[in-house]
Amino acid sequence: MPTVLTHAAVPLALALGLGSRLVTPRLLAAGVIASVLPDLDVVAFRLGIAYSHAFGHRGVSHSLLFAALLAVLAWYAAPLFRSTRRAAALFVGGCAASHGLLDMLTNGGLGVELFWPFSEQRLFAAWRVIEVSPLSLSRVFSGRGIVVLQSELLWVWLPALAAGAVLFALRRLRSNPALAADATRQSPGP
Repeated sequence: MPTVLTHAAVPLALALGLGSRLVTPRLLAAGVIASVLPDLDVVAFRLGIAYSHAFGHRGVSHSLLFAALLAVLAWYAAPLFRSTRRAAALFVGGCAASHGLLDMLTNGGLGVELFWPFSEQRLFAAWRVIEVSPLSLSRVFSGRGIVVLQSELLWVWLPALAAGAVLFALRRLRSNPALAADATRQSPGP
């Protein structure tokens, strides 16, 4: 898994790109929580539940169904987030789903039960470039943890920042017709 710090990159980048009118501070907080919440499943280790069990690490809580359930909760909680129901559901659900998808890009562990309950198969992405994080928070700042953080900076934080910047620029162009017209005039024609 990426570190708990890195799962927050997705909601932060989306909030940067979409702006505070769509992603209110309260909705951003909910998105950050939704992006890290799946890793509470590490409690399963303390309860004697095997890693490979559906209720073990990277199981049910990393599934798209879990993300959808959080999206439904966000739909109903939207007034608390000072958001529209649609924005709350899409943002929180997307942030929760990003957790399992990022974990699938790591080079360790047992994979992610992304399609639970329809399949208990644990999946990895074909491209596994993120160094898997130590499960212990104290080991995140060890020598191994520094290697993981460098990997996350390269493969998660920089792309997330770039995506957020592109969304921000598109939003600015869309909201300011003069900027859009100026950008069109400066672009080379066919």
